[in-house]
Amino acid sequence: MEIINKFSNYFQYTFEQGSLGLSIAEIITILTFLIIAIVIRGLFARVIVSKIKKVIQKTGNKVDDHLFDALAPPLKTLPFIFVFILMGIFVNTGSQLSLMLEKINQTFVTIFIFWLLHQSLAPLSQAFKKLEDLLSKALVIWLTSSLKYLVIFLGTVAVLETWGIKIGPVIAGLGLFGVAVALGAQDLFKNLISGIMIILEKRFELNDVIEVPGQATGTVEHIGFRSTLIRQFDSTPISIPNYVFSDTSIVNYSDREYRRIKWIIGLTYDTTTKQLKDICSGIDLAIRSNNDFIVNDAYKLYVRVEKFNDSSIDILVNTFTNTNDWEKYLITKEELAFTIKNIVETNKSSFAFPSQSIYVEKK
Repeated sequence: MEIINKFSNYFQYTFEQGSLGLSIAEIITILTFLIIAIVIRGLFARVIVSKIKKVIQKTGNKVDDHLFDALAPPLKTLPFIFVFILMGIFVNTGSQLSLMLEKINQTFVTIFIFWLLHQSLAPLSQAFKKLEDLLSKALVIWLTSSLKYLVIFLGTVAVLETWGIKIGPVIAGLGLFGVAVALGAQDLFKNLISGIMIILEKRFELNDVIEVPGQATGTVEHIGFRSTLIRQFDSTPISIPNYVFSDTSIVNYSDREYRRIKWIIGLTYDTTTKQLKDICSGIDLAIRSNNDFIVNDAYKLYVRVEKFNDSSIDILVNTFTNTNDWEKYLITKEELAFTIKNIVETNKSSFAFPSQSIYVEKK
């Protein structure tokens, strides 16, 4: 009988004391409400949110569609929050469970508010695109990312404050540790500062085709806090630390207004002077009369006999295509090659190739 009494006392003590200051009954109550909240949240997400989305899609405005899609995840937690607030109302005020629920509810509401702010930044960042002409696309992306990190930091601080954890002393206590980290993270800060200078100086922007001597040549896909991602022409991505750009001369091909064609056309030595003049005049006229080329005082056209080479008479063709687009440039260059070949053949001349003449002396 004594064993049964002790077991009963232990059972009652454990049931009343529970864990973390909550009795087993209170813990079961929280778990029950938690299950109810999860069920209601699922129904709310499946029914209410879906119907609201259908109504918004009928407006034909893409901005509110993106905004609703971004805010849908935090909105689906509203039933969850309401159930716990309702549970807090029916719990005896001043009890351990009441105090715990108060902190939990405050935490949920704080997370909900900052989650809404964080999610709203993505669609609202579309409005920042108007600043891209004034600033740059990369800088706008940086500002948006910084705001997101700021919201996360402020939300974390608010949650810690709810549970009585003061962030100020923690930051002060990390001061010496921060100095040690800073000394060991000089490259990180160097890359960060270099990244800021890249954006402010606008040496290149997203989608620009650049060449970093000794590193890579390709399209700029991302300018990050630490490195810049360049997609090479063979589709291979390469990340280059930002500090490299501050110490290197960068060739930005996208800043060119026009693409240049510079060819050396080698003709055989049996080409007469008249043929040479006719060929040069024909190529000059063909380029000047073609709108695919730009010819003015800033971008001059040169079609001239340049020199007598070992195996050929060389004609220099130097001109600029009226485009900076790579594909159009290739097409224009191909058409010019066909035109030059026709002009040379029409004038009864031919292209030279490396050759040597051997003379045998008879004795």
